[in-house]
Amino acid sequence: MSLAPRAVLVHRTTEYEELLARHGTHGQAAFFLSARGRSIEAVRERHERVRQALAEVAGAVPLSWRQTRVERADLDRFLFGPEDVVVVVGQDGLVANAAKYLTGQPVIGIDADPGRNAGVLVRHRAAQARRLLPYAAGAGAAVDELTMVEAVTDDAQRLLALNEIYVGPPGHQTARYTLGLDGGDAPAEPEPQASSGVLVGTGTGATGWLRSLWEQRSSSLVLPAPADARLAWFVREAWPSPTTGTTRVEGLLGAGHGLRLTVESDRLVAFGDGVESDALHLTWGQTIRLAAAEARLRLVG
Repeated sequence: MSLAPRAVLVHRTTEYEELLARHGTHGQAAFFLSARGRSIEAVRERHERVRQALAEVAGAVPLSWRQTRVERADLDRFLFGPEDVVVVVGQDGLVANAAKYLTGQPVIGIDADPGRNAGVLVRHRAAQARRLLPYAAGAGAAVDELTMVEAVTDDAQRLLALNEIYVGPPGHQTARYTLGLDGGDAPAEPEPQASSGVLVGTGTGATGWLRSLWEQRSSSLVLPAPADARLAWFVREAWPSPTTGTTRVEGLLGAGHGLRLTVESDRLVAFGDGVESDALHLTWGQTIRLAAAEARLRLVG
């Protein structure tokens, strides 16, 4: 007998809850903020909107379904099932945080605080959950399949991300490596580089950190769209020297193409979507390849 669908509600601790955890009581948190010219009321109001949205979504789950909740910090320990419908209640970034742990489950993004989020990934309101949940579980649900980026090391470590993967120093040191392209008519000789790191991202990521770099350098690249299979990549602050070059600082990666970095520093890290706590640690001589992943995020439109 097949299992009934399970609604997995993904959320994160609010700023107000973090303040209470740090200061103990509402009054102490309010005093801490007021001493710095800020009010706790706006923070608490945002907390109430998020909690109300979460409660409304939980109440919309069909009675015949199972349901559970998972906080962002516990995503790496949570086991998603094939029958799950994942409902992310919060910000766009929370969808990206969950994406790397999924294997094709449909995702519904619920904007818990309309007006504060761009709404690229959290496209719906809590009031729509009652209609969207059974729709997402059906065979004919329309979803946008969003491209993800994958990093694989030469010792088979693997990292997935929805927006972007950063490879570079863990602090403010200079990253040293050789950078090369593979696939198609890519140049054969890699280029030694010294920089602040390399960013490889998707069309979804092109609305965030990638776009910041793209605008900063007035790039002529046409950034990919979220469902586009291409990736964009940028080298941050490449430094020219007698032994390091700056001829390859940006580009696009099509199907079958990848970017290879061979580490020439004592330690570099690779992490996705800004989650530094879940990083690959790279040492001298290791190679890491970045390319479009086979896995895609199935986001309910």
